[in-house]
Amino acid sequence: MVETVRNTWSMIAVSFVFALMLAVFPVGIEVQWVRPEFVALLGIYWAMYLPHRIGPGVLWVLGILQDVVEGTPLGLHALGLVVIAYICLLSYQRLRNFETWQQAFWVFVLVGIHQLFGNWVHSLSGNDAPVFLFLLPAFSSALCWPVLVFLLDRLRIRYRIN
Repeated sequence: MVETVRNTWSMIAVSFVFALMLAVFPVGIEVQWVRPEFVALLGIYWAMYLPHRIGPGVLWVLGILQDVVEGTPLGLHALGLVVIAYICLLSYQRLRNFETWQQAFWVFVLVGIHQLFGNWVHSLSGNDAPVFLFLLPAFSSALCWPVLVFLLDRLRIRYRIN
């Protein structure tokens, strides 16, 4: 029992560290707007499949950590991730029963909400994104969702994460 809990938290922590590294991996300015929101994707996945372990508190701390790592205003990612966690906790039983392509649509909506909060915080500081350009990461995140679900489902089964 203790080993399972240790496996669960270590796998979740490793996945989030990997997502934070992907979030700050240097890419060209042309690709910057298309980069998927890896931390939000993992937050959605873990909140959907392990709602008793990952909730708004964990994702708020992770959002603050992402703000520090990326050098964005404090609370930018935390606010969006808390809203995502809340919506996932309200609807995780329904979302888990959807097909992967239907889940990808919801991921588009959830990451779009995350991006909307980020755009709102940026606009409060005087920086505006071009119209609807801030939704490109939501689209690319939705495209990455089936691959992420495939990989993380295999890891959950292999390491008996529950």
